[in-house]
Amino acid sequence: MRQSEGPAGKMPGAAVPADLAALVARAERAGKGAPPVEMWNPDHCGDIDMVIRADGSWFYNGTPINRPALVRLFSTVLRRDEDGRTYLVTPVEKLGITVEDAPFLAVEMSRNERDGVSVLTFRTNVGDVVEAGPDHPLRFEIAGEGGGFEPYLRVRGRLDAKLTRALAFEIADAIEADDAGAPAIASGGAWFPLPPHALDDAKA
Repeated sequence: MRQSEGPAGKMPGAAVPADLAALVARAERAGKGAPPVEMWNPDHCGDIDMVIRADGSWFYNGTPINRPALVRLFSTVLRRDEDGRTYLVTPVEKLGITVEDAPFLAVEMSRNERDGVSVLTFRTNVGDVVEAGPDHPLRFEIAGEGGGFEPYLRVRGRLDAKLTRALAFEIADAIEADDAGAPAIASGGAWFPLPPHALDDAKA
């Protein structure tokens, strides 16, 4: 065990496992600016015991990662591939992790108009600010039989943010009829249709 070093590893008084500290250092170098993770093609080096739980908390070897700076750092080098799995990717390695639901949470929303067009803007728990629209679509699911209304936002690549339950109720106020008269939500000049029965739960 040793103290982590470097700007992203500022954890005074908290020891970090050596393997995690080394991963932090590599992610730190790769995460400068907006890392082009979609362009990198390193070898798959196996899986690590890192879990992003459905509530947005991150765990490494069963221990919570409580430092927001570390979570934000690792979030910049996440990638979800065509195989449906999520990886931490640097120019030299690709490590599989476990994501219970979506890797991010949308925790704040603003609703505005720009040039007469409705725009929904979201902030995630890792600091991304994203406008829903053609490049960042919304999708809606019903969680199981009799389950809840669950909205998701595409943040980047194939990575989504799940809206918190409070935001799910808030976004329900933005439901309107699209050009075909079906319930949908508009943002950034795009319409995002709701699945059958979603309206019942959203308005409950």
